[in-house]
Amino acid sequence: MPIALTFGLLAKATGITVTETFLMSLLVFAGASQYIALSLLSIGTGAFEIVLTTFIVNIRHFLMSASLYEKLEDAPKPIKALYSFGITDETFSLVATREGKISTGFMFGVISISYGSWVVNSVVGYLIGSSLPSTLQESMGIALYAMFVALLVPSLKKQRKVLYLAGLAAILNSIFYQFMAPGWAIVSATLISSVLVEVLVRRRVNQNG
Repeated sequence: MPIALTFGLLAKATGITVTETFLMSLLVFAGASQYIALSLLSIGTGAFEIVLTTFIVNIRHFLMSASLYEKLEDAPKPIKALYSFGITDETFSLVATREGKISTGFMFGVISISYGSWVVNSVVGYLIGSSLPSTLQESMGIALYAMFVALLVPSLKKQRKVLYLAGLAAILNSIFYQFMAPGWAIVSATLISSVLVEVLVRRRVNQNG
């Protein structure tokens, strides 16, 4: 909700209409991409550049989809298509940390709540955001980062491996970001850190065994 409100507030500041804000959240449903699109629109970037940039940023969704495929119960292709539309960083984090196989009903419940909240609160943020106190408007800018921390902490408490993985991925991403596009930096850091941590953990288990 805070992130969607912030998006609506920024959309109004960028100069797009409330209808365009509503349609962007309704049809795109990708927080990071929508934030980036607003930034590019504000400096007059063309449609092709916006599409290409957001595609690169969202390359990580290939990894997320592949990971969830192993956890979800088998379903027809039309259902899987709806799954793919509903995968965001938030829904992925919630589903990925759930134990056991994920049912279709649970997945649709998560997606529906997330999707509905994002679309509705984007419009609410557009309509009432500017009336909020300036200090609150400024603090809403960190909502996206705070949410990711909140999603990560429960996993950190369960497994020390997740702590190593998150730390290594953060370091590698910071390095790769200096000479790679953001999307490729995230994907590369995720893949490399996942492989390295898994190899080290397995080696440690074998040694102890």
